[in-house]
Amino acid sequence: MRKLIAAVNITIDGVVDHTAGLPDEELHQHYIDLLYSADVMLYGRKTYELMQYWQTVLTHPTGIREQDDFAHAIDRIRKVVFSRHLKQTGWETATLATEPPEVLAVDLKQQSGRDILIGSPGLIIRFLQLHLIDELQLCVHPVIAGSGRLLFEDLKDRHLFRLIKTKALHSGAVILYYQSTGNDEGTR
Repeated sequence: MRKLIAAVNITIDGVVDHTAGLPDEELHQHYIDLLYSADVMLYGRKTYELMQYWQTVLTHPTGIREQDDFAHAIDRIRKVVFSRHLKQTGWETATLATEPPEVLAVDLKQQSGRDILIGSPGLIIRFLQLHLIDELQLCVHPVIAGSGRLLFEDLKDRHLFRLIKTKALHSGAVILYYQSTGNDEGTR
């Protein structure tokens, strides 16, 4: 059974904002490796539209190796977008979901293949509420944003995870790898 992995950048104060982090070669390489370890990436519309920036890097490379390599990695992976507004994705490797997120996630988890990634804060919360996330990867940047969308602000229930690994980056960011315990008692 494949794992459903939520991977997201946040600040020390829990703000999820792509402009608040400290992207560098090491961070891009981390996400390149993560993308190549998975078969599919699940997106909500807003995050997907932000990620479409990388299509421009494919046609107009930046000359910065890690950014250009990330553009190729994100282009390669199959993307499924959950949206009531989009009529088409505009990306050859992206499709619009035809079933609810929880139905698709359960179906994908039961298929053979590599892991499934979630890249949108709203989907992360939805899948947490349904206890579908197997692993949570939080890249905590050494920044206090002071304001912005808090990753877990809409989560009302208690969810326990077990720290299974950490990875410190030269920028001062730390990636925390958490495994779901599957319940709120912390035992599994």
